[in-house]
Amino acid sequence: MADVTPQADAPTPTTDKITQAARETIYLCNFRVSVDGEWLCLRELNDISLTPDPEPAHEDPKDPIAIERLNLMNMAKLSIKGLIESALNLGRTLDSDYAPLQQFFVVMEHCLKHGLKTKKTFLGQNKSFWGALELVEKLTPEAGEITASVKDLPGLKTPLGRGRAWLRLALMQKKLSDYMKTIINRKDLLSEFYEANALMMEEEGAVIAGLLVGLNVIDANLCMKGEDLDSQVGVIDFSMYLKDGGHSSKTVEGDGQITAILDQKNYVEELNRHLSASVNNLQAKVDTMEKSNTKLTEELAVANNRIITLQEDVERVKEESSYQLESSRKASRSGDGLADGQVLGEARKQLKEETLLRLDVEKELEVQIGMKQEMELSMKMLETDMCEKQDALVELRQQLDDLRTLNLQLAQKSQSSEVSAKQKSEVISRLEEKTNQMAGTIKQLEISEEDCVKQARSLSSNAEKLLQKQQ
Repeated sequence: MADVTPQADAPTPTTDKITQAARETIYLCNFRVSVDGEWLCLRELNDISLTPDPEPAHEDPKDPIAIERLNLMNMAKLSIKGLIESALNLGRTLDSDYAPLQQFFVVMEHCLKHGLKTKKTFLGQNKSFWGALELVEKLTPEAGEITASVKDLPGLKTPLGRGRAWLRLALMQKKLSDYMKTIINRKDLLSEFYEANALMMEEEGAVIAGLLVGLNVIDANLCMKGEDLDSQVGVIDFSMYLKDGGHSSKTVEGDGQITAILDQKNYVEELNRHLSASVNNLQAKVDTMEKSNTKLTEELAVANNRIITLQEDVERVKEESSYQLESSRKASRSGDGLADGQVLGEARKQLKEETLLRLDVEKELEVQIGMKQEMELSMKMLETDMCEKQDALVELRQQLDDLRTLNLQLAQKSQSSEVSAKQKSEVISRLEEKTNQMAGTIKQLEISEEDCVKQARSLSSNAEKLLQKQQ
């Protein structure tokens, strides 16, 4: 996932500044691209200041967690502003299939997942923001209706699906901003679910909550019945935020347009590299999971063979026990007193040993069966995780292809702009030559005009002299 980093820090925002920030439009041509470690960063050229008296930042500018927070905050800013603009231009109620709205929920999901504490369960580690959203019901009683509606929705089996449904219902009620402010103000309760440096625990969370106020101007009607919210893959589509430089400034021509195009081209190239690295990492994880799956399959086969062997041993012990018991009974019927007692004692001792051996084998069999069930469950979880990773991998590859197409288009546009600039410069040079030629012609005409005036004067003076002579 590529992210965005502003040049200015994000101190405590005021209401007026946040409202002004929600109304502005940010295009990627106003950003400069840089790379910080594994993170793709965009540094905004003219970012707004969210406080009248900014204080010096105490955080390390190279702190990866701080970079993640700032990137997510700016992605939320772009998503919210793009959603508001497109919704107002559309002029109708939004539905579930509206692409900017889907991307807004994906960005919000990434923001809520940032810095979540990992909870260990029997099935493995689990991260979910549903527990944090349930706090709203305790702090704001009117939010209980949303929570109850989410719990009553059929088909929701995971906390992640319930959290996604809660975000959609809160947006339809136009209460999302109020609810987010409510839980962000109670950091003592949020600390149970988030790390201390998580986005929801820092000032970036308050900025995002303030930006969400602008969403109250749009209307949404989202039908969640039949929608698979549990298994959706939340991948941010960065191509939606690539804007033409002409939208941000209609008066910019010539070199300004070429600079904007080159900035966008650099952004696409950096994003392309980042997505390529993500694809390689996911492919490596898939390969590792496939190896683990193969290893678990082999261990499961060994366990099955062991269970079969143990079952055969149990049957053999049963047969030997029954044979020994039958032999002891026959010996007790046909033998003498003392000899019969000795044989019976040995038979009972051997029967007791065989019984203990049988119990041990049965216990080991139960342990092997339990291990087999755990391995089958682990394999199912690995298969599910692999399917999700493969879906994400397909989505990232599709975005990578789209970005390569955009990169090619921008390169062609840059070349056409350069050709147009060369043609214009040639036309200008030709016009200058024509101007110089016209200036030389004008000078020659002025000289000939002066000669004509002199000739006219001489002719007039000659005429006057002739007239005087005739008189």
